[in-house]
Amino acid sequence: MVLALVMAVSFTALGLMGREIYRQAPPIPARVVEQASGAVLMTREDIQNGQLAWQSMGGQQSGSIWGHGGYVAPDWSADQLHREAVALLDIWANREHGVAYAALKPELQGSLQARLKAEMRTNTYDPETGVITVSADRAAAMRQVKAHYLELYSDGPALEKLREQYAIKNAAVPDPARREMIANYYWWSAWAAGTNRPDDTVTYTSNWPHEPLIGNVPSSANMVWSMASIILLIFGVGALVFWHARTKQEDHVKPPAGDPLEGFKPTPSMKATGKYFLTVIGLFLLQVGLGAVTAHYAVEGHEFYGVQISDIIPYAVTRTWHTQLAVFWIATAWLATGLYVAPMISGHEPKFQRLGVNVLWAALVFVVLGSMAGEWLGVQQVFDIHTNWWFGHQGWEYVDLGRFWQTLLFVGLMLWLVLVSRALWPALRTPSESKPVLAVLFMSTIAIGMFYAAGFMWGKHTHVSMVEYWRWWIVHLWVEGFFEVFATAVISLLLVNLGLVRAKTANVAVLFGTIVFLFGGVLGTAHHWYFAGTPVSVIAVGSVFSALEVVPLALIGAEAFENWRHTKAAPWVSAYKWPILFFVAVAFWNLLGAGVFGFMINPPVSLYYIQGLNTTATHAHAALFGVYGMLGIGLLLFCFRGLARKEAWSDGLLKVTFWSLNGGLAMMLFMSLLPAGVVQALASIEHGYWYARSPDVIHSPLMETLVWLRVPGDIVFSVGAFSLALFAAKLLIGGRKQPIVEEPKVEPLPIAAE
Repeated sequence: MVLALVMAVSFTALGLMGREIYRQAPPIPARVVEQASGAVLMTREDIQNGQLAWQSMGGQQSGSIWGHGGYVAPDWSADQLHREAVALLDIWANREHGVAYAALKPELQGSLQARLKAEMRTNTYDPETGVITVSADRAAAMRQVKAHYLELYSDGPALEKLREQYAIKNAAVPDPARREMIANYYWWSAWAAGTNRPDDTVTYTSNWPHEPLIGNVPSSANMVWSMASIILLIFGVGALVFWHARTKQEDHVKPPAGDPLEGFKPTPSMKATGKYFLTVIGLFLLQVGLGAVTAHYAVEGHEFYGVQISDIIPYAVTRTWHTQLAVFWIATAWLATGLYVAPMISGHEPKFQRLGVNVLWAALVFVVLGSMAGEWLGVQQVFDIHTNWWFGHQGWEYVDLGRFWQTLLFVGLMLWLVLVSRALWPALRTPSESKPVLAVLFMSTIAIGMFYAAGFMWGKHTHVSMVEYWRWWIVHLWVEGFFEVFATAVISLLLVNLGLVRAKTANVAVLFGTIVFLFGGVLGTAHHWYFAGTPVSVIAVGSVFSALEVVPLALIGAEAFENWRHTKAAPWVSAYKWPILFFVAVAFWNLLGAGVFGFMINPPVSLYYIQGLNTTATHAHAALFGVYGMLGIGLLLFCFRGLARKEAWSDGLLKVTFWSLNGGLAMMLFMSLLPAGVVQALASIEHGYWYARSPDVIHSPLMETLVWLRVPGDIVFSVGAFSLALFAAKLLIGGRKQPIVEEPKVEPLPIAAE
């Protein structure tokens, strides 16, 4: 009942926030007009088609808009804003003083800067006509910046070096009309970032990005809610520790004398999941290789160790595949685990279950390969902008696949939901001590299937603020939310079935953990929307609840210790040592990646300066692989334990896998990504966000050295990936368990340990 109440209140509040974001999103003008001449500089259709054209070239995988996207190319909204401001200052300085703005004395610079602030921050949008008017001087500055972008996306030699620094291939957008549309979209995104809301003193993006030339600095609300989030975090951690100290701890359960799963025979559908786990490892290896290529693009923007590859596989493609495959292989591991454990828990093998599992696997492979091909064709500009939206590259990070492939993926999730539910249903109908955990598992299964539908809530011309609203429903709520609840319930049931945890203890832990996590996690989604053209209320809600997200992680060490102690419970548990140790690693990286590195960027004033820098990449790698990737591998190994012959099992290879993956990830973070993020953060605070993302910083000797320092960690990490593949190959060559009769009568495992 408490969980239901938390969910109802949280999603009601989330819906109300969505309504306010829709109402207060920056307007897209019907026309942008030069005041003196009446010349139309661009129309709403130009801006909307510009968004589609930007998406077709990779969108958020090649630079970013409002801080969301890739890290090597600039944030285009910040870049446009700064270039336009400098161009306008130079126009005035040359006309009135005969020199460029940079050559003026400080007092004259200050005078022009005050004039610039008034010019650019004043809102000239007329809601009655939908027209934005600009001065003749500003129109001239806009034309200068547009010419820069037209040249940048061509193959002209003038900006070839800059294209290489941005990791943008030559002639990235061959069509001049499409290039002009992209430039129009960049201008609008910068206009929203530099223009005050009506009757307000902050811009549509709450004064983001930091741009001293026009007075874009953190707002008072930003500062106040940042302090509030830190105070609330301290209070929440103290309250949780106090609650934990007062809670009576049960005596540890005495494990059974032997492995309860020793005599269990996998059903045909369970055995059919083996190909899923092999696919997981294949996708993981491919993702690791693409990660190396993507990282190298930060030092050689067109080449890979001297070999020109940008024309064949551009940076926008490698980064797309790298991020998308991470979601694909992790989600596949979790989905396959659901298909494996459902018949094991219930003792029921539904009719045609194996056929359904096989069909779903074939569909999954088709969607993965088809979407990757479509994304490559999209970035190579094979499709027109409308066809691209359906079959090519949608341009939204983590939701890059075209709408056609996205629809097929959703159909596959519905099939998975049916397969897991029909196998799990008998256990839900049978009285048992683990009923609450089973209920949470079942509800999270439904949520995983249904919540991906949030990706269909935007269309081709949906406002970017609303796209970001719904996109983070998938990235934060779907991947980080309900998948984690599902995994927590699965792990608890596995430990109960092994006799290592009491059912009653698992019930309390899972329900309490789910309530606490979702209480902060659902509304904590708002911390992704601080500067996405959203109202100030989003900063208030996001800062408070994202702080609450971190609170449960204060006791994560206790969870890690408990999981580690399970490996010492009885001699037979050594067979499950490495899957359990991967669960221990999940707890560690949850604290560091999601907790420490997550809160590092969550307070509004922190994110104001470092959104979209390598600090974000630090959090993303530590949390996505450290938590969800490690969890996927742990679940994979548990299922392999039941599918493979014991004689083929190799603890030695798993030891190499475990320590190489953890050690390589730590080296990658602390030797490269985190120091690079700190360097950029200092540049952003001192000079402006545009500068932190400029070639002067990203391609400085120090930053390029830090990129090269990623190589040792990548090598160690790759050793872990290949040793995992070698382990799987050894299991495959060693043969599977003896085949069993089709549709056997399966006895349900004892859910409760007692």
